[in-house]
Formats: sequence, structure tokens, C-alpha cells
Amino acid sequence: MTVENPQPKLEPDRVGQEIYQLISELYPICRSITGDGLRVTLRHLQRDIPLELHEVPSGTQVFDWIVPKEWNIRDAYVKSASGKKVIDFQHSNLHVVNYSSPIQTRMPLEALKEHLHTIPEHPDWIPYKTSYYKENWGFCLPQRTLQDLEEGEYEVVVDASLEPGSLTYGELYLKGQSEDEILISCHSCHPSLCNDNLSGVGLATYLAKTLMDRLPLRYSYRFLFIPGTIGSITWLALNQDHVDRIKHGLVVACVGDPGMLTYKKSRRGTAEIDQAVTHILRHSGQEYEIQDFTPYGYDERQYCSPGFNLAVGCLSRTPHGCFQEYHTSADNLDFVQPAYLADSLSKYLAVLDVLENNKKYINTIPMCEPQLGKRGLYGAMGGRKDTSDLEMAMLWVLNLSDGETSLLDIAEKSGYEFNIINETASILLGNQLLVEIKD
Repeated sequence: MTVENPQPKLEPDRVGQEIYQLISELYPICRSITGDGLRVTLRHLQRDIPLELHEVPSGTQVFDWIVPKEWNIRDAYVKSASGKKVIDFQHSNLHVVNYSSPIQTRMPLEALKEHLHTIPEHPDWIPYKTSYYKENWGFCLPQRTLQDLEEGEYEVVVDASLEPGSLTYGELYLKGQSEDEILISCHSCHPSLCNDNLSGVGLATYLAKTLMDRLPLRYSYRFLFIPGTIGSITWLALNQDHVDRIKHGLVVACVGDPGMLTYKKSRRGTAEIDQAVTHILRHSGQEYEIQDFTPYGYDERQYCSPGFNLAVGCLSRTPHGCFQEYHTSADNLDFVQPAYLADSLSKYLAVLDVLENNKKYINTIPMCEPQLGKRGLYGAMGGRKDTSDLEMAMLWVLNLSDGETSLLDIAEKSGYEFNIINETASILLGNQLLVEIKD
């Protein structure tokens, strides 16, 4: 006896290419924590998923923070005395320090250098710098360009606005059979940076698309496409009355590079999401790393702050700051690859499959083990290579189904993959040897 999987098969090559195509379309847009670049990005995502956009006015108090002024940029450049643009925003949106205050002036090279940023160890790369919460201005450029600048007076222009407006974020809610929620969150505020974090935006979008095809699901799902830090703080401040519905969560970041998968645990450390991700990575046949929670990183540190302490971890490939291309122009369309995007998506789906099916059962014949042969359960999986595993898994499931031990717990104790334990439980349930414990 076998159990059919009703979920459609993931086509890694096709899906990886589709995520990569989405990243390519979003790559040129100059995003920030507020402004039209962020709005354009979120509206683009609405072509794929029914994302609801929210606007939170500048000046709104969100816990210890205040929603900042809105920043929009039209152009920026530095011209030499000869009139040549030596730094040009139109060439790369990383050339301008993100959130630079508007300015139009002339100054000598010595004064200009105080506002220039480079990466000396990578002389051809442009760094990514920001000035969100302190009004300032600046330019980023390759070290080689800086070395070629000649003494003289330079024209400096940042044609931007920094004035009252709003912070925009996108939200998608997929209603499940339960009001309990799984949170998927990604920051959508970086400009032309692919792994950090257009890869997260792309993966989260296609994860939502995949789950929409699988409705109804056990859990409800909430997807957040938010500006980093201030976005999660704002969402939590506006929704603190019902964040207790979030039972599990993942922050999606840096999922398109060739590095091994890395999971940063929630603050709780032993939450079900921590167990589920660890189980999937352990049985993946690939290298992986599990990291303990630290109060530094992406938005998991807001969701895991002591006032909320939600069970939210961060599943990435190479973590932020651990690849040399991080926050530079080298984090481009050559750095992320469809195969790694598809692999990351498959791991996310596997984790969610564990959470969806991690239930508790009671053995209906607890006095010694039931006679499986007379029920046709020994040898019923004839022809399968894993027949002996399924039969042994039956004994594990029957023995540990006491109403307190979950299928994931059984998988961990037995050493079998969750999908084998889950399939076994379905077989036993169909033969009236188990009864599900309802939440």
C-alpha cells in the first residue's frame, strides 16, 4: 500500500530560471527603505502574486523608532572641471550613498574625498553605503576611478528629495485550515544587489505562487516584503495584537549564491521550525551549517526580540557579510545562479512540508504491537527499495504514537527521514491503527 503525493512536482530547471528572470527584471531599480523604487518593485511582484501594499506615514511612532522621511532620487553625478561625469548614478545606482540628501555645489577634490567611498582591496568594485537615519550625502566608486581623479574643482549634484511621505510594504495572506500562521519575511529595500536580497524577494514570490497552487493548507501563511529593520519594526508595531498567531517563521535572504545552506536558529533555539530546518538539512546529502541565534543580522532579530520571541529563524546560503561580494557591485547577475535558487526553494518547500504534516497520533492498539501481517502491512510495499525501512518505520510510529510525540520527534529518534515517517503514519491511519490528535 502506498500513499500518493497530491502536490505537483517541482521542476527545478524551469523554476530556477523563472526566479532568475524576476531578479533580472528587478535588478536595475533603485530601491531604498522608502520611495518610488520600492513601490515599483512591489507593484512588479503583483504580476505574480496578489500582494497588498500598505503605506505608513512618515513620522509614525513605531516602538522606539520613527518612520523616516521618504527618499526619492532622480539623478546624481560628479563632474570634473572639463565637464566629464566621473561618477554617474545613471551608470550604477550604487554610485550614490543611499538616502543621500539633495545637494548642488562645487568643491575641490580634497573636500570631495571626504564624501567618497571605495573598496581598496577590490579596486574595480563599487561599495554599497547608506545614510538612512543621519542626513548626509556621498558617492561610491571603484578605487581605480578615485586614483585617476585629478586635482581641481568638481561639480557635485544629488537630485533627490527627502521629505514627508510614507513607508511602503507588501503583504500577502493565504488562509489555511487553521488561523495559526507561518511567516515568510524578506527585505526588499536594497538597490542593485542580487543575492542580498533580490534572491530572497524572488524565492519568496515563487514560494507564495507554489503554495497558492496547493491550497487549502493546514496553516495560514503570511508573506511580508518589507524594508530592512524599519519594515519589520513597523509591521510588528501595527500588528502586535495578533502576532501570537505566528507559530513558525523564516526570514529569506541570500539564497542564490553557490555556498552551502546555512540556518540561523530562532532565539528559542529548540522551536519546531529549528527542528524542521535542521532535519531537512541533515538528510539533504549536502553540506550545511547550523548557527545559534545572535541579536545581529536580518529581520529575525526583530521578530525574536524579547517582547515577541517568535519562533523565526533565517535560512540562507552564505550568510550576510560572509561572501566578499556582499554589499558591492559584484553582487550582480553573474553571482546568483538559477540552480542555487531552485535548490534553496526546494529546501524551503521541504521545511514547510514537515511543518504541514508534523502531527501527533495515538496508537489504537497500545497493548503490545498489533499484528501487521494479518492486515497485509508486511510486504505490502513489494517492489520498493525502501520496503524494509517502511516496515521498521511502522514499528517506530506505532511505539511512539502516544499523543505527545510528534512525527518529527519520531523521525529524529528513529533516524529516518520525515517523509518516510509521514508516509508510514498515513498507511497506519488508513488501517485504523492510529488516531490523529487534533490541535
